[in-house]
Amino acid sequence: MNAIAADYSAGGAPAQPLLDYPPYRSSALRHPKNPRIIVDPDELELSAPCFGRQDVDPLDADLTAGHPGEPIGERIIVTGRVVDGSGRPVAGQLVEIWQANASGRYHHHGDQHPAPLDPNFVGAGRCLTTPDGRYRFTTIKPGPYPWRNHRNAWRPAHIHFSLFGTAVTQRLVTQMYFPGDPLFGLDPIFNSIVDPVARQQLIADYDHEVTEPEFATGYRWDIVLSGPARTWTENGDAQS
Repeated sequence: MNAIAADYSAGGAPAQPLLDYPPYRSSALRHPKNPRIIVDPDELELSAPCFGRQDVDPLDADLTAGHPGEPIGERIIVTGRVVDGSGRPVAGQLVEIWQANASGRYHHHGDQHPAPLDPNFVGAGRCLTTPDGRYRFTTIKPGPYPWRNHRNAWRPAHIHFSLFGTAVTQRLVTQMYFPGDPLFGLDPIFNSIVDPVARQQLIADYDHEVTEPEFATGYRWDIVLSGPARTWTENGDAQS
């Protein structure tokens, strides 16, 4: 994840989200207002996160397992590859996901909107990419939820992704969406990415080859870490 990432698409439009985007109201409070501070990398903490192959259990990638009962909702499989700007696989990377349940509620004390919690679904998982850069999760398709950015505001169904490089300072965070969502045109977060090609790269493809009969539907979504086709990340930085 040490590659320089492009801030603009091949067509010249910004490929990363606008940091100050008025329709996304909280961006006015959260975007940087001062120039970046240049620091010496040798003065930073560059040790790797505390995880290894022995710390990540294969069952961590199954968000439907480990509970007394079955979670409610549509069971899905989400898989894809993590690659660099040249299409080369990025192996051994920690990929974490978190999401709302099928009713659109997070298993978190901060989420108090009146939708049911599912006692058999926590909504968080992790895995390490394989030698060919592949990740794979079994989970439940999340529901949309209200978020009070404006009147009658609803977020499209999505899954948050976090990727670690070789150090905590190299963490990238992004979101994966589902095809055909009617809320895309109404969501300021999704539309803060000006370039339509970059927005499209956040939408997973339904893949019937990934689907498992009598078990789960399947989606495929690749993550590109650098170059003109770089996947949008929430920090919007050019250095990944």
